[in-house]
Amino acid sequence: MSYDHPEFAGSVIHKKVLRPKDSATLILVRRDSATPRILMGQRSGGHAFMPNKYVFPGGRLDAADSRVKPARDLHPATLAKLMSRMRGKPSASRARGLAHAAVRETWEETGLLFGRKAVEDAPDLSPLTLFMRAITPPGRTRRYDSRFFVADAEGLTNLDQPHHDGGGELLTLSWLTLDDIAGLDLPLITIDALARLKPFLDKGHLPACDCPASFQYYRGKSWVEDVIG
Repeated sequence: MSYDHPEFAGSVIHKKVLRPKDSATLILVRRDSATPRILMGQRSGGHAFMPNKYVFPGGRLDAADSRVKPARDLHPATLAKLMSRMRGKPSASRARGLAHAAVRETWEETGLLFGRKAVEDAPDLSPLTLFMRAITPPGRTRRYDSRFFVADAEGLTNLDQPHHDGGGELLTLSWLTLDDIAGLDLPLITIDALARLKPFLDKGHLPACDCPASFQYYRGKSWVEDVIG
């Protein structure tokens, strides 16, 4: 399916075409009460990209992320989806690096440790499911090739005791129901991710590692919705 995405329609197009930077996001779902809750935080108004918006924790891939050896590897289906249609030469180490970036950025922005007891420990990446991928259109001042991972919050070893406050990268961190989130200022891509996740939550489970992942990007002047896996 292709159409002009409303989040980008009519926005200013810059002459310089930036190469999208690899990034990763972690959607953490807490299921220890009757209604599932998702970790969300508000970006500072001082950010050049999506100021004041409520988002999931995440950020850019660092070179060091691809050098981390996990305690437990990604599920083979997750690894395969990450390598499918990877820009440049597909690399398993880069695929693992994207998953580690999601875990690392969650720690840096929230003080929560996923898949490890201490920040220096090798992470367990096996519970992460690649759920969605989206690339910011050409001509924008910031471009990201973002992978959205989903995981159960039970993978956090300090669920209710963050080790730090995130240093202000994300403000007002909260575990919120979908009804709570509906009233927040969200990027449309976040709204889309939540809408795709809702059917799974309504059935009482999270997406399986081998679930198809939505892949969204611009081709020419049209926003394309594709599938990986």
